[in-house]
Amino acid sequence: MEWLSRLFGGWVPGAVAQRRICFAAVVAQVGVALGGAVVRVTGSGLGCPTWPECAPGSLLPVSDPVLGQAHQWIEFGNRLLGVAVALVSGLAFLVALLARPRRHRFVLLALTMPLGVVAQGLIGGFTVLMELEWWTVALHFVPSPVLVWFAVLLAHAAGEADGPARPLIPRPLRVGLVVMTAVLAGVLVTGTLVTGAGPHAGDANTARLGLPVAPLAQLHTDFLFVFLGLVVALGFALRAARAVPLVWRRYWALVGAVLVQGAMGMVQYWLGVPIVLVALHVLGAMLTVAAMAGLWAVRHDRSAVRTDDPRDASPSELTLTLASGF
Repeated sequence: MEWLSRLFGGWVPGAVAQRRICFAAVVAQVGVALGGAVVRVTGSGLGCPTWPECAPGSLLPVSDPVLGQAHQWIEFGNRLLGVAVALVSGLAFLVALLARPRRHRFVLLALTMPLGVVAQGLIGGFTVLMELEWWTVALHFVPSPVLVWFAVLLAHAAGEADGPARPLIPRPLRVGLVVMTAVLAGVLVTGTLVTGAGPHAGDANTARLGLPVAPLAQLHTDFLFVFLGLVVALGFALRAARAVPLVWRRYWALVGAVLVQGAMGMVQYWLGVPIVLVALHVLGAMLTVAAMAGLWAVRHDRSAVRTDDPRDASPSELTLTLASGF
């Protein structure tokens, strides 16, 4: 990879730059998920009815009385956001390759960003070509929480060396985190089923999942309550295990995210799923995933990475805050 270093003039990104760029990857992945939700709730999913073009023969929105300018620009804006995410993801991978010392785990986590963006783009194009069949919309959503998860792990790994991992919590609690992650996945998957049967298809003429919303919403809520119960149980277990402050900070961040997300979900259901709350509920889902990934990241501790850059010896308060958040 020496040719890559020469190509960029021997630039070696410092630890501060690595953390900031990886944090930007987290923000970008959460942002593109929110952008997709805005497209869906505004009925703009087919504002650009072709892919990768927005309209036949044009990458840009065109005047069309059927499609409507607003729907076109909302969908086009979401595609531009996808381009921005691709650039940030590529930059994160580049930084991981150029970082010294190079860390194998850091590079692999960074690689998930551009690969995920490509996969998400292909699924998005397939979704448009399938005219927003409900299952394609659900499939298009699934990579978003996965990429948010890996982006958080990447941001955490930006400050870590490749040394051996030292457990910060006992093995039974680490197994419990695996169970919690599986239940959280169930919450997300059942949420896509509720969306598939609900009114916000992404386009007014799209066929919906032919099941009643109420039992699907109840199933979704049941998964959420199971997850919340596991979160409470984990708190007692962490207290018994005398967990370190870092683990507790991540735990309370997760508690806050789950409580807000659960309350928001119930309120939006009672109010008839208004579009603003639906979009915010998707944002809350991504923040809950980020909080869970943050807790997952500190189940082990690795030694801090050491660089030759003197600026990395005394990072700013902002950098410390961002790094401790992930």
